[in-house]
Amino acid sequence: MSVLLLALGLIAVLAFGTWLVSLWRRDVSIVDGMWPVFIASAGSLYAALAPPPGVAGIAALALLAGWAVRLCVHITVRNHGQPEDRRYQKIRANNQPNFAFKSLYIVFGFQALLAWIVALPFLAIVELQDFGVLSLLGALLAAFGLVFEAFADAQLERFRSDPANKGRVLETGLWRYSRHPNYFGECCVWWGFGLMALATGAWWAVASPLLMTLLLLKVSGVTMLESDIGDRRPEYARYIRQTNAFLPGARRL
Repeated sequence: MSVLLLALGLIAVLAFGTWLVSLWRRDVSIVDGMWPVFIASAGSLYAALAPPPGVAGIAALALLAGWAVRLCVHITVRNHGQPEDRRYQKIRANNQPNFAFKSLYIVFGFQALLAWIVALPFLAIVELQDFGVLSLLGALLAAFGLVFEAFADAQLERFRSDPANKGRVLETGLWRYSRHPNYFGECCVWWGFGLMALATGAWWAVASPLLMTLLLLKVSGVTMLESDIGDRRPEYARYIRQTNAFLPGARRL
């Protein structure tokens, strides 16, 4: 059986198990914490079935593990004790009756397929041996993105933890230069992995960062989060006028 199909099967099994837990908890938003696990499981499978990687491949796998663990822990801790995410509440309401069953393919199956595509670079990356110019640039970009995203998430959580900030807009730290610096960091991570895959000649691996960029900008990221945030935070309209949505840049007057 193709290693690609094995990876898809592994992710599907994890997604099915997560779906069963979601039925018990009546909360499909637990899939967000499993998203990095889906991706890292595919990358780990590719590594397990390939010849031993060299220093460049090992570095990429370490970055993948660091990314997955940090994001999984961050999302799980953030969502602990909270109701189902409002995005999924809307999906639930729009897909009644029988959403419990429909969520298996609408939410969990769909995210499993996306995670399989996002993990594609590691099918090639596990073959990397020594660093070349392109693979080194990719590793540095992925490492930068991982750190950038972690700092942005930490700044946001610290801001949210202060009751005095309820209803206010975070405009300090990295959030002064981008309205979604965590998404920018995430994008850098996957373009970094894409460059590392390109170093092996795997041009098809670019599908991963392209998909991730589309998701972050137009699907579950910037566009969705900002669709109604102005209703909850009146200051956000000014924040939009003064601050770039994605790429960090100077504030506008």
